[in-house]
Amino acid sequence: MLAAVALLMVVSAPAPVATAQSAQAGLPRRLDSYVSNVVRPSAAERRQLLGGEPFTTLLKADPSKEVAVFGAVWIQAPIKAYVDKVKDIENFERGEAFRVTKLISTPPRLEDFDRLLLPDEDLSDLRSCRVGDCELKLGERALLAMRAEVDWDAPDARVAANAVMRRFALDYVTGYLQGGNSRLAVYRDSARPRFVARELQAMVNNMPSLTTYWPNIRRYLTGFPNVVLPDSTSFLYWQEAQFGLKPTVRINHVVIREGAEDTVIASKLLYASHYFWTAIELRVLIPDPARGPGFWLVTVGRSRSDGLSGFTGLLVRRRVQSEAVATALQTLRITKARLESPR
Repeated sequence: MLAAVALLMVVSAPAPVATAQSAQAGLPRRLDSYVSNVVRPSAAERRQLLGGEPFTTLLKADPSKEVAVFGAVWIQAPIKAYVDKVKDIENFERGEAFRVTKLISTPPRLEDFDRLLLPDEDLSDLRSCRVGDCELKLGERALLAMRAEVDWDAPDARVAANAVMRRFALDYVTGYLQGGNSRLAVYRDSARPRFVARELQAMVNNMPSLTTYWPNIRRYLTGFPNVVLPDSTSFLYWQEAQFGLKPTVRINHVVIREGAEDTVIASKLLYASHYFWTAIELRVLIPDPARGPGFWLVTVGRSRSDGLSGFTGLLVRRRVQSEAVATALQTLRITKARLESPR
């Protein structure tokens, strides 16, 4: 997800230092209401947040398929500095676990996916993939194309499979830009089909409002391209990132709405080759004149995936939840350190 902006970063950064002034200041009214009614931190956790330290915690979610994480930190830097970094997504999400990050052209071009290469493990799995039984998350049409167009015993099987995957990626984003969520994947990697559009709709509907712009953003996220979000910019990008045990190819749609009251950055995961059905990440940048120059960076990330139900899923879920909270915390620390450090 932009979602991933940093759910995958593994660099260290100095911990922020609380000051007497920051500890005494409260939260802006809307943020305070959200934190009190939705997040419900302990008194110690609230003091941690008000003292200038990043704070993350799990949010209520369907434990059988969803993980939701809240995070917030005060950053003493201009909001524009953060927004500019997000708009430069190829440099913002690069290095460490991010192997490739590529902005998708308007309109999309096949060349945008030149660096998309299926990992050896995925190529091996695709040799035996069937609709309803595949390690790679693909729709039925893409799976059938892999079987019809790739001679897996030929010397150029790798080249042919990558060509099919790149064409699939181009067709996928083009279809999404034309038809919105209705053109998103129906994953057929298991016996039960999983409709990405339905999962997205459910997550968006269940997200409590954190910004006055949320109703418009909600309509945009579910009604694109027929719904326009005024005073906003948006873009699509794809990336290959190391997540869990496998490199994962993801495609994201980001929209940025800059306003006087707050700035909102929303990202939805359109496709992931492994682990995720879909995800939504909302980042709200809130000025706080009572505290001084700077802004609150508030993040709410929700992701849905398989493998979280049942007895085995319980063990997996605990690990996923723990890692999601820890990496979100690390992301906030890194972001704060980078934006506050002198150039």
